[in-house]
Amino acid sequence: MSMLTYCKRCVMPDTKPDLRLDEHGICNACRSYEAREAVDWDARYQELLKVLEKYRRPDGGHWDCIVPVSGGKDSTYQVVRMLQLGLNPLCVTSSTCDLSPLGRSNIESLKRLGVDHIEFSPNPLVRAKLNRVGLMQVGDISWPEHVGIFTIPVRAAVQFNVPLIVWGENSQNEYGGPAAAAENNVLSRRWLEEFGGLLGMRVSDLIGQEGIQAKHLIPYVYPSDEELQRVGVTGLFLGYYIPWDGLSNALIAQANGFQSYHKVVEGSMVNYENLDNHQTGIHDYFKFLKFGFGRATDLACLHIRRGRLTRQDGLDAVMRLDGRFPWEYLGKSLRDILQPLGLTEGEFIRICDKFTNKKIFKRDVSGALVKDYNGNLSKINNDNL
Repeated sequence: MSMLTYCKRCVMPDTKPDLRLDEHGICNACRSYEAREAVDWDARYQELLKVLEKYRRPDGGHWDCIVPVSGGKDSTYQVVRMLQLGLNPLCVTSSTCDLSPLGRSNIESLKRLGVDHIEFSPNPLVRAKLNRVGLMQVGDISWPEHVGIFTIPVRAAVQFNVPLIVWGENSQNEYGGPAAAAENNVLSRRWLEEFGGLLGMRVSDLIGQEGIQAKHLIPYVYPSDEELQRVGVTGLFLGYYIPWDGLSNALIAQANGFQSYHKVVEGSMVNYENLDNHQTGIHDYFKFLKFGFGRATDLACLHIRRGRLTRQDGLDAVMRLDGRFPWEYLGKSLRDILQPLGLTEGEFIRICDKFTNKKIFKRDVSGALVKDYNGNLSKINNDNL
């Protein structure tokens, strides 16, 4: 049995990948946020203006940049910022796996900001197979979506000869992206694949599974290095140049037509994010099964660091909201979400049990996971929080 250790400032456990606790018991994410106070944000903003100016197309014959958009609060915010700075963006959507009505509405609303928009919808029959393989093999139902949100905008950049891609926040690294480099600022396939996060399953691994052929995987494959070099495809992370905050992004997005959910989203503690894909509840639940924390923990930590919540208030919210079994999401039942994947609720529960980290959840004397009447698990040492 393994005891979970939590950051003393926020409520994140040390089971989170790449999270480290220092000698004071403070996690590196809290330390990184602390370091923001020393950043000269005015200077960073001036850097941003210089980079954007380098890629602005004064002839009006091409788009200035590509903004990958889902219709969510952050991508809506990114588009608003680009328009404020006088850029002419091409917005590119890689359709989500199980688009919600609210997700569709927010995509349409984003278009009405006054932008050109392309939506790529991959073959839904192949997508369902990829959802199934991702769920069963690496415990990520959203695996094809996580790949497509990076490959499709890059493919569009090559196809339409638009070098600059404006991403939002880089959660892994505190740097501006290759566009800021003086030399060698072109994306490479290796950089993209590392940033894109394939969870150890390469696209080529899928050929031959569930009848999948190479021709079915075109949307999920990056352009060649030669194509990237020819166009000079590069990217920047807006969150490096402008202080990133999901709540203020949501407020700005709402002021520009973005709509939130009518209640707190299942498994979350807010109503303004992850509104486009009915499968997101399953994705977040598997994070809880693997690492012992879910979306409510992520959000509580973000707000604790910004002084909006005390640690105790965040803890209370997490204990109440995190890790609930995903019987429905955005009003759609688990049974209906699983139906295109050809999975029953019973088969889904067996997959859940397979990916559950048995070291951090309570088990009975026979070693079986202890669940309540709704199928919810209990962590072994919530009292260590």
